[in-house]
Amino acid sequence: MIVGVPKEIKNHEYRVGMTPSSVRELTSRGHKVLVQKNAGGEIGLSDEQYVAVGAELVETAKEIFERAEMIVKVKEPQAIECAMLRPGQILYTYLHLAPDPEQTAALVKSGAICIAYETITGANGGLPLLAPMSEVAGRMSIQAGAAHLEKSKGGMGLLLGGVPGVAPAHIVIIGAGVVGTNAMQMAVGTGARVTVLDKSIDRLRQLDLVYGNRISTVYSNAQSIEEAVLSADLVIGGVLVPGAAAPKLVSRSLISRMKKGAVVVDVAIDQGGCFETSHATTHAEPTYVVDGVIHYCVANMPGAVARTSTFALNNATVGHAIALASKGWKQALRDDIHLRNGLNVCEGKVTYAAVAHDLGYPYVAAESLLS
Repeated sequence: MIVGVPKEIKNHEYRVGMTPSSVRELTSRGHKVLVQKNAGGEIGLSDEQYVAVGAELVETAKEIFERAEMIVKVKEPQAIECAMLRPGQILYTYLHLAPDPEQTAALVKSGAICIAYETITGANGGLPLLAPMSEVAGRMSIQAGAAHLEKSKGGMGLLLGGVPGVAPAHIVIIGAGVVGTNAMQMAVGTGARVTVLDKSIDRLRQLDLVYGNRISTVYSNAQSIEEAVLSADLVIGGVLVPGAAAPKLVSRSLISRMKKGAVVVDVAIDQGGCFETSHATTHAEPTYVVDGVIHYCVANMPGAVARTSTFALNNATVGHAIALASKGWKQALRDDIHLRNGLNVCEGKVTYAAVAHDLGYPYVAAESLLS
C-alpha cells in the first residue's frame, strides 16, 4: 500500500502522524511511505531520518493526497485537506466528529474510509489510541492551570502548593478517567488540595486506596459539582463519552458564581467541552475570560509538547496502521472488532452510532459495509 504522511497544518500543531521508526515498520513490510518535506522538522525528526528508513520525500500535501491510498495524520483534517480526500481512500487520524458538523459533512461527501483514533477500543477495555494523548493532556492541564493562576496571566495570583503559613490552592478534577487520573497525579505533586469527582464508586475507591488522605474523592452529581466548583481555584474538566459530545456538567450560571480569577481547563474540548461556557481555543490565543473566570480550552493541548506526544501516539497507532496497510481496510476491520469500532465515516455513511445520533445522520453499522 502507498501510505501518505502530510505535514500538520492546524494552528501550532507540530506533531507528525508517523515517526521514522513507524515508517520503518511499514517499509520493511514492502509498503511505500510518502512523507511531506519537513513534516517532523519542528520536533527534531529530520527529512534525512525519514529517507534513511525508506520514505520518499514529497514537496506538497496535494501530491500526498493524490498518490496515497492511506493518509496517516494526527489532528482532524482541516477543510482544505477534506477537499483533497477521495472515495476509497483511508484516513487514519483523530476525528472528534460529534461536535464538528462541518468536518463530518465534508468527510461524508468525500466518500473516504475514515477511522478515528479516539473510538478504537482495546482488548482490555478503554480507548488505547486516545489514552496516550489523554495522559499528556491530563498532566499538562495542571501546568496550564498553574501558569494562568499567575496574576500576569489574568489569574488571582495563587501558587498551587502555597508556602508554610499560607494555604494551598484548591484543585477540583471532574472525571477520574485517564485525563483525571493524570491530572490528579500532577496536582498531588504540587502540594495543592485536590478533590476528584466521578460517578464510579469503584474508581473512587481505587484512587482512595492509592492516594489516601492526599486527595478527597467525591461522588459526582449536580450538588457535589456545584459545591466543589464554587470552592475551587482551578477546575479540570476531564469527562468523556466515547465518540459523543461531552456532557455539559458546569453551567454558565455556576461559572458566574465562581471566584474571580479562578481558572477552568477544559480537556474535553475536542468533544465539545464539559463547561457550558467553553469554546475551542489555540496555543496562539489559549484563553478567554467569562464572568471573571479564565478559560483554557486549547483543542490540541498535547501539541505544545509535540515531540513527547508524537512518540507516545505512534506507540499506540502503528500496529493498526500496519494491519490496514497489509490487509486492506475491509479485511483488517473484519479481523479486529476493536479497529472496527474506529470506523466513523465510510463511503458516504456515518458508521459510529454516537456521531450519527448527535449530528442527525442515519446510522449504518460498520459490519454491513465489510462484505
